[in-house]
Amino acid sequence: MAKLKNRLKRYLPTQRRLIQLYAALLYNAHLKGFITGNIYTGKIKALCVPGFNCYSCPGAIGACPLGALQNALAASGNRAPTYVLGILLLFGLTLGRTICGFLCPVGLMQDLLHKLPTPKLSKSRVTRVLSFTKYALLALFVVILPLWYSLQSLPLPAFCKYICPAGTLEGAVGLLSHPANADKFSMLGILFTRKFIILLLILAACVFIYRAFCRFLCPLGAIYGLFARVAVIGVKVDVSRCTDCGRCVSRCPMDINRVGDHECIHCGKCMNDCPEQAIFFQAGRITLHSPEIAASAPNVRRKYRTRRIIAWAAALLVLLVAFWYVNLYAPGTQSPADGIASPSATEAPADDSIPTGKEIGMRAPDFTVPLYGRDASFSLSSSRGKITIVNFWATWCTPCCNELPFFDAVARQYGDSVCVIAIHSSLVTDNVEGYLARFDYLMPFALDESGTVIQSFGGSTMLPQTVVIDENGIITYNAVGSVTLEKLESLIAQAAQ
Repeated sequence: MAKLKNRLKRYLPTQRRLIQLYAALLYNAHLKGFITGNIYTGKIKALCVPGFNCYSCPGAIGACPLGALQNALAASGNRAPTYVLGILLLFGLTLGRTICGFLCPVGLMQDLLHKLPTPKLSKSRVTRVLSFTKYALLALFVVILPLWYSLQSLPLPAFCKYICPAGTLEGAVGLLSHPANADKFSMLGILFTRKFIILLLILAACVFIYRAFCRFLCPLGAIYGLFARVAVIGVKVDVSRCTDCGRCVSRCPMDINRVGDHECIHCGKCMNDCPEQAIFFQAGRITLHSPEIAASAPNVRRKYRTRRIIAWAAALLVLLVAFWYVNLYAPGTQSPADGIASPSATEAPADDSIPTGKEIGMRAPDFTVPLYGRDASFSLSSSRGKITIVNFWATWCTPCCNELPFFDAVARQYGDSVCVIAIHSSLVTDNVEGYLARFDYLMPFALDESGTVIQSFGGSTMLPQTVVIDENGIITYNAVGSVTLEKLESLIAQAAQ
């Protein structure tokens, strides 16, 4: 019986591993996204989760704090990104790099990859020096480049665009692996190829080097590391017991100089390695776990076990509520595959032989959207009798912003003969009106508040998307990808035939 118990202890997941799995499930509770191939665009998507998790993942129900910070800086102008800085400050002061050890899906992936039976590269002076690379990446790709391009009115979340392995794996691969997004492969170019190679190199490195991305490249870990001295929750050392034997530092696979410093992910493994039992896992003055608890009297162990059961019961309840809300309840998150039309859409007359839909040759579904900067709205039915161009865009989408002048040039060139409307994504991460105030655009801008308008045209948050509708309300063009002024003029000529 004792052998069986020891074997179970050896192979059953630890409390830390269970918490990591729980966090990954909670962050990606939109299970319907993996079935439909669309991402969640509900209201809670604007909230940042603590760990590194791409908002473009089909299951993601929240935003990545690192991506949100870049987008906020890229679109900051004269406005400070108070929400993102505040949420990072909150996460840093309360949890710090405990998030890396317990609440980061990318950290879980690295832990699992390192378990593969291969030769391992131990830490050394070289790896300690390389661990400062992530601070350079934080400064250059997360702060300097987004701010620099924001001065030129070009939003550029540089780390997400050029490096982020989570964006490539969870976002791009996660979406493109679904058959419903097979037509998006034509959008891939050298940028995706470079990022995919970076992803493969990082995954391979994590097999041989413990948490290679976390230690050397992750800017989010660098941010949380700045709060190492003040974070409330994490491993703490009782200096009155510590003999400075150095066993905790030598056995730790991270590049720490002492327990709890900026490289420590607070995994808690050092608690069992300390011969003096001087290391505890604490939340302020409350001890959450220590070797002494495991060796304490049965009544004390029962008290802590009861607390764990209550905590897990509450956590599972939160997870179930999240599953229910984002998959079954939340309005405005259905995909076209569900057969649910936009609440503002109206069907074509019953005697019309042309069906309403998203494909070329179908009648465009009607919609009504509120306009930015005006106490008015735009309805597609009001533009019947003229060619209409609908552009779906977002401030955080660099290709979208680059092509807006082409749509505005069409609006100026063709006047009342062609109707142009630019509709912003429902995923609003910054001040859209503040961004538009920097330009003298003639065409109207609107907001797809619930995300159902772009969904009725078969789109998601894969932007930009352009739809051309002829004078009779029939779709003549509907595609994701950038366009040029020459392309738009060609599409208008085609729609006029």
